[in-house]
Amino acid sequence: MPEPADASLLIYAPVPLHRDGAQLLLEDQACNGLRLWAAHFAQVTAIMPVSDAPAPASWVPVERVGPALERIRLLPVPQAWTLGRFLRARPAVRQLIRDEIARADYLSFAIGGLVGDWGALACAEACRMGRPHAVWTDRVESEVTRMEAVGAPRLRRRLKAQLIWRPMAALERRAVRRATLGLFHGQATFDHYARFSRDPHLVHDIHVRAADLIPAKALAAKAARAGAGGPLRLVYVGRADPMKGPLDWIEALELAAQAGVDLRASWIGGGEQIEALRARIAQGPLAGQVTAPGFLSDRAAVLAALRDADALLFCHRTPESPRVLIEALVSGAPLIGYEGPFQQSLIADNGAGALVPDGRPDLLAQELALLHRHRATLARMITATAKAAHGHDDETAFAHRSRIILTHLPPPRDRAEDPHRPR
Repeated sequence: MPEPADASLLIYAPVPLHRDGAQLLLEDQACNGLRLWAAHFAQVTAIMPVSDAPAPASWVPVERVGPALERIRLLPVPQAWTLGRFLRARPAVRQLIRDEIARADYLSFAIGGLVGDWGALACAEACRMGRPHAVWTDRVESEVTRMEAVGAPRLRRRLKAQLIWRPMAALERRAVRRATLGLFHGQATFDHYARFSRDPHLVHDIHVRAADLIPAKALAAKAARAGAGGPLRLVYVGRADPMKGPLDWIEALELAAQAGVDLRASWIGGGEQIEALRARIAQGPLAGQVTAPGFLSDRAAVLAALRDADALLFCHRTPESPRVLIEALVSGAPLIGYEGPFQQSLIADNGAGALVPDGRPDLLAQELALLHRHRATLARMITATAKAAHGHDDETAFAHRSRIILTHLPPPRDRAEDPHRPR
């Protein structure tokens, strides 16, 4: 039986690879995740969907992983989000998954979707082969789809969402129930899935490093500056999609300005509603005070924007655990936004923010007005982010998840006696 340091890990990760000629590109944070997995397992095999479409701006050559790439095998499988493509690709992908399950010591599969969800297929194959495995997810994908059934801008998208969100929820529950171990990122995701899991664990998926934590001296200076007055500086970083509530966000700012709040705000990110947000800004009372510059690929610049802000203003509408909330706390930006289990768990014991009920931009505006008037309260919230951010870094998060896999999944069987082991 291999020791943990000698063990191999098989994962399915839904972040797509992109082909650029002979080169493979991957999201920079996913490269960091592979590096961190390889710090705890001797061999990491990652099955990932692949696309020939142009890569998004934040995708980088997989060589960004660094020296650990020598111990990482990337196995591209087709993206198959249509039923016909999925059915055509399924036999070959299923056999690939079975072969890799037979070779690996430990198994962990990300789920999320319906047609084309290779992670759910991997869970099913592991069950058929009698292999203990972990299931991992960072949001309740069926709930995101359920909201699209109501609020998606295009009729075709709403109809599709209405048809698939219930089967998607059933597939999620089935995968979670049959898995040996459940790894759920953030409190909102954990609260939803824990009741279905045999062995649920609250984990985090974090890609800020310990070195990214705002220094104590800079945090004190930021609190002093915010406490002294001036315009209230607010920011959000993320996609301008309905689930992130960009139109609630700008409404809260407009109402706060009507109440006398002098503010400056920026929404950093692209998304399907970015043009609607920009139009609302340009035609509304906050032109010149609020900006929506689009996607920013430079991580250092994103963290600098968070450090410069007095608070992160957010309007998340679905049960998820967005990484930007932790990035904000690490940067000394308190959380001002809609309630949810994840955000509540981050600030409940430290006072590093204020939350209001979902769908109430008017109450968000009231919170902003209070902070604008009572600068000592804002300064205390900024100072409190140091405690809230403690322990939230990528090395700690991946060490925790790896330790759970190694200790809560049964150790590898005698591979010589494994009937599924390739001969």
